[in-house]
Amino acid sequence: MHFTSEQRLDDGVLEREFTLGEIPGILWTPGFASAPAPLILLGHPGGLHKMYPRLVARARHSAADGFAAATIELPGSGDRPRWAAAEQARADLRRALEAGEPVDEEIVDRLVLPLVEKAVPEWQAALDALLSLPEVGGPVGYSGGVISIGTRLAVVEPRISAAVLFAGSFVPRAMFEEARQVTIPLHVLLQWDDEGNDRQAALDLFDAFGSKEKTLHANMGGHTGVPQFAGEAAAQFFARHLS
Repeated sequence: MHFTSEQRLDDGVLEREFTLGEIPGILWTPGFASAPAPLILLGHPGGLHKMYPRLVARARHSAADGFAAATIELPGSGDRPRWAAAEQARADLRRALEAGEPVDEEIVDRLVLPLVEKAVPEWQAALDALLSLPEVGGPVGYSGGVISIGTRLAVVEPRISAAVLFAGSFVPRAMFEEARQVTIPLHVLLQWDDEGNDRQAALDLFDAFGSKEKTLHANMGGHTGVPQFAGEAAAQFFARHLS
């Protein structure tokens, strides 16, 4: 891990950009922590620069609760090299949505499964590097999307103790079997009127999760209309499981 820049935000949070090989990322740590802070990994749909305002807001809320937060760029997004196959799948998905047609499972598989296969080991490598820092410690939580990435991480990464998953992306059918293997506490956020999300698939995925403790927090509104109290409920969830 190589830090490339740092700045102190007005609430005292230290923000540091880093690279891990070719992967860019950002780490936020509380301003006045006296001990290693528990860590929340911030998932997102790709494009760090575009997503930055929402990511830094989430990170600052986490820091106020005593957590470090970190994120990395997804494969094929931002300034990272594009995948021709993923770009074609994304174009096919966009075409189906614009035409009001059902989204074929084959398109979802082509778009999401290769992303999961590449992104999850990158998240694990980032976690290795982050936990080697003296200011960052466990336990670790995962928060955000892509929900298939969060599902796979919850299955294969034993250092993740709890997860807040955002149901806002298409889910390959293969992920439902993996969901049955998830055992950590889950808090799933669903925007009921999310135009880019298959609501029934999100409900079916929640039902498939094998966790004994799982909560579905559903709110009216579209993808970007998440109410403030939903974020507060997620923060309370992490306070219970990571503090």
